[in-house]
Amino acid sequence: MTDTEGKRGPAASDRETFLRMSRQRQKDTRPEILTRRILHRLGHRFRIANRDLPGSPDIANRHRRWAVFVHGCYWHRHEGCPRATTPKRNREFWMEKFEANQARDRRVADKLRNRGFTVLTVWECETRDLEALEERLGRELPPDHSSGAHSKGGSLRRS
Repeated sequence: MTDTEGKRGPAASDRETFLRMSRQRQKDTRPEILTRRILHRLGHRFRIANRDLPGSPDIANRHRRWAVFVHGCYWHRHEGCPRATTPKRNREFWMEKFEANQARDRRVADKLRNRGFTVLTVWECETRDLEALEERLGRELPPDHSSGAHSKGGSLRRS
């Protein structure tokens, strides 16, 4: 076993690749934060620490029974997205990893749906057009009338 191997299996490719990949944030990513801002703006209330739900959704409302996964296009293989590339080195390893990620994504979404949840996936590239994302989330998630909040006027800006 090399120093880059561990409990997760063989090394990604080499030490340089391993270090680059290990620096990727796993929570509170920019796409997650932008998605949470939009949901809050739409009047939705939610939790972000959802480790007790299948797949640990990034954002969820148990009472309204919805869950949102904010996926990186690269890691979760957003079909048709130019960000969903495959490394040239150690290609077989990466293909297996990506396929396992996709299978897990389908499995946890099915588990949540079987519990009565509406499950949405927000792709990293969708956060580049905040107005379109706000429209989609407003259309696909049931409104939360209990909070008394409503959508405020004005446009969304990147900060």
